[in-house]
Amino acid sequence: MLIIITYDVSTETRAGRRRLRRVAKICEGHGQRVQKSVFECKVNLMQFEELERQLLAEIDEKEDSLRLYRLTEPVDLHVKEYGNVKSIDFDGPLIA
Repeated sequence: MLIIITYDVSTETRAGRRRLRRVAKICEGHGQRVQKSVFECKVNLMQFEELERQLLAEIDEKEDSLRLYRLTEPVDLHVKEYGNVKSIDFDGPLIA
């Protein structure tokens, strides 16, 4: 499944800046950054649940926000890209 992760982590404190780095690192380990706080990840259900668990363990629900969107298949019908798009084809070959 393709999921979109968006987050907004408060960076007013040192702890907030540390949370922001940890949240970004978790997301980078599962997908590709498409904007500063937006990631696309292709995961199965077990990976999705683990990713969600890891992210919820990092954020401060009183100060931060986290949104996870599951895109329905076929994704090609639900995603339109315009402009300078540099995305990875998750289903394509690893080496071009």
